Amino acid sequence: MENEIPPVNRVDEIRDELHQLEGKRLKVKANMGRSRIVERTGTLVNAHPSLFIVEVEERRGRTARQSYQYVDVLTGTVELFDIETGERLFDFVEPLSE
Repeated sequence: MENEIPPVNRVDEIRDELHQLEGKRLKVKANMGRSRIVERTGTLVNAHPSLFIVEVEERRGRTARQSYQYVDVLTGTVELFDIETGERLFDFVEPLSE
């Protein structure tokens, strides 16, 4: 276990990276439990100290704000993708199953 990055530092790393991405469009894939995985596209509007907010497009042109915790990105419960390349932004764990 030498040279392993502590989880707290990784959460800081995720927060710092997302702070740089404010205003960018992302695809969010979130495991909502009970084998329910939700995919949404939206804009990262804020990276707060303990969570980040994505404004997502809903039906009929409406938008909604969805908040996620950085630890969910670390554990793989929430995955973030670059909207243009489809590439995963953080690669700490295996991808969510479909």
